[in-house]
Amino acid sequence: MTTAKDLFVITLDPGPERAVGQGDLSLALAGAELIDLIDAGAIAVDGDHIVPGGSPTPDDRLLGEAATLLVRQSPYESVEDWLWRRGRDLSAAYQDALMEDGELTRKRTGRLSFGPERVEPVDTPARRRAVGRWEEKEPVLTALASAVGLDGPDSDEEPGLDDEAVTTVVAAVHDAVMELEAVRQRRTIENTAFANLWRGP
Repeated sequence: MTTAKDLFVITLDPGPERAVGQGDLSLALAGAELIDLIDAGAIAVDGDHIVPGGSPTPDDRLLGEAATLLVRQSPYESVEDWLWRRGRDLSAAYQDALMEDGELTRKRTGRLSFGPERVEPVDTPARRRAVGRWEEKEPVLTALASAVGLDGPDSDEEPGLDDEAVTTVVAAVHDAVMELEAVRQRRTIENTAFANLWRGP
């Protein structure tokens, strides 16, 4: 599987006590796609801009879709702009794709058959490979998971990334997730103030 799919699977494994927000995850998935495209030679990062490369489109459907969406003329798109544009509802697209591939299943939680439904990874070779990357503290997967609030197994510090382009993407993901959280907090404050206004003194 791709890094994005591995990341999606990893975020489902920890359980509801460490649930990851869909907006945060979508931004991180968009970053994971960029990193896989860098590895495939499909793009390069110049400063903070994404420059298309000459390699063929990857076989993975969602990664191939990402490659077709790249801005291919100067001025090229910044990593930050890509995260926000590509990241819109991306977690839902990955969930659908993994469901179609048989990598995810829906299960009812609780003792009752009509309890809330939850999506869980199926025990497949792809899932085991994703978990293996996670348990081995593979630096890219661990760094992206950290951006959405998941700490690596027994890790006290973030792993070092030895590629400047990958480091740029991971840093942009962290910044975007923090920006999204700031927007959430601002909306909460505004909604509380509005509710208090209507409630009156």
